[in-house]
Amino acid sequence: MAEKPFVSVIVPMRNEEDWIGRCVGSILAQDYPHGRMELIVVDGISDDRSPEILTGIAERDTRLRVLSNPARIVPSSLNLALAEACGDIIARIDAHTVLDPDFLSVGVELLSRTGADNVGGPMVSLGGGPVGDAIAEAMASRFGIGAAFHFATEEQECDTVYMGMWPRRVFETVGLFDEQLVRNQDDEHSYRIRKAGGRVIVTPAMRSRYQNRQSWKPLLKQFFQYGFWKVRVLQKHPAQMSVRHFVPPILVSGLVVGLGLSLWFPWISALILGAYMAYLVGLVAVAVYAGGAPAAVARRFVAMLIIHHAWGTGFLLGLGRFAANWLRAEDRPAKLAPRGIVSP
Repeated sequence: MAEKPFVSVIVPMRNEEDWIGRCVGSILAQDYPHGRMELIVVDGISDDRSPEILTGIAERDTRLRVLSNPARIVPSSLNLALAEACGDIIARIDAHTVLDPDFLSVGVELLSRTGADNVGGPMVSLGGGPVGDAIAEAMASRFGIGAAFHFATEEQECDTVYMGMWPRRVFETVGLFDEQLVRNQDDEHSYRIRKAGGRVIVTPAMRSRYQNRQSWKPLLKQFFQYGFWKVRVLQKHPAQMSVRHFVPPILVSGLVVGLGLSLWFPWISALILGAYMAYLVGLVAVAVYAGGAPAAVARRFVAMLIIHHAWGTGFLLGLGRFAANWLRAEDRPAKLAPRGIVSP
């Protein structure tokens, strides 16, 4: 029997004392051959008990290595791990995620069978408490987010996947993660893969569970950042954008314009605000259709409202923040050096 390819699992992390032990435990408990995998966790200078937890695990399992990232952002953590990774296959896992035992085995088989350049599974949110459950339901709804990797029920090609598994050669040819993108660096990287002729595949057979935000403020911050940094993706790769990306900023700007015109052009304002009210009615219908007690329906409504408006507001403010970048030449992310070659 041919030897399994060596897999490097990389995990960016900062201040995850409540979750990192479960995440790392699920990775080290994979049914993949013990000697054919390594785990690299990159800590963004945590100031909680996360480093202590990782040190204890590393003392018991030498497959775990811990690196430090003073930059404290995800893309630089990923690139630091890639520079140290020994694997023929790279698997990126988020610290808020627990894997099923066959996650890596299924991913390796899928890469081999399809020749794909990136594979992953759907993002299945865990919820947790009344608000956390409502957020999980909103993120799983086509009306809430709309990305295929949130609700895929069959193996299919898609724009991007949750987390991801790649052959090492992808980073040697397409390049590393873009460190200018604090958020959205994963879907920007997937776009570069597809632009180069590669394929991205999602399959429900790669099972994991993601611990989503548990309260409104962190949810608002999360999706505000997604929208804000999506502007940089737009500037770098306009073709990466789809219609659904522009709906939230149009929604938010329409509301602002409608309210602003109410004193001078009431009939135009009425048309715009009428369209916004139709959106709210649709949102209520979606929340009600999912069922549950009135309080659960209300929380589901609020979760989707926050997702849409935070993303749209972030995008609009990002347009202002990064306006000067439209006139600048863009730097291209570096490529991973092939084995045995040291980058200058």
